[in-house]
Amino acid sequence: MKTIVASVTVLLMAASAFGQLKKSDIEKLNDAANALTEIRDASNGIPESIWNKAQCVVVIPGLTKAAFIIGGEHGSGVMSCRHANTWGPPVFMEMTKGSAGLQAGVSSTDLVLLVMNQRGAEKLLNNKVTLGGDASIAAGPVGRTASAGTDAQLSAEILSYSRAKGLFAGIDLSGGSLNPDKSKNERAYGPYESTAAIAFGTAPVKVNPEMRAFTNALGRDVRATSGKK
Repeated sequence: MKTIVASVTVLLMAASAFGQLKKSDIEKLNDAANALTEIRDASNGIPESIWNKAQCVVVIPGLTKAAFIIGGEHGSGVMSCRHANTWGPPVFMEMTKGSAGLQAGVSSTDLVLLVMNQRGAEKLLNNKVTLGGDASIAAGPVGRTASAGTDAQLSAEILSYSRAKGLFAGIDLSGGSLNPDKSKNERAYGPYESTAAIAFGTAPVKVNPEMRAFTNALGRDVRATSGKK
């Protein structure tokens, strides 16, 4: 009987922890919402014709690049996928990339990745994906009326957009790895559902209220907003 009571107590304690995001998790969600809003609102930002075709969106605010001879890039963010006319529960992602060469400096870049098809989304959510290797990636076209025109853009599984705030101009993501952040996703949703099931809407999960800022940023009508300016 004592064993049963102890087991139930442990389960209740674990269940009560689900959805208990850390302050840093909430800040990451808010930073991602702000970065996405600013990039979409920019006149040379993501074309709506491209945005409307994206299956999923990954936002990594403040991707940090630090280097002195040997360095690398690291960042974390969130990903959400379309379910008909709505956006699904955000899942946490992390990116890393090593670099080598004679360089020095620190920079921070807001990064938005548009995942253009289901195949690309499944790769990101089920494995530790190498960008440019396991999943094809190309720089996305910019400007509200632009469209994907090059062969690389038309065939890419992922289109990338970045906004640099530091010393380095531009960003090369080839060779970087992108994968779900297991610990953060377990804090948000518990350990029993796969990240893919959560993102694709096949797992019945409760969305934390602190995630609304990010999902609202995804669902904004940029055309209506720009028309007021």
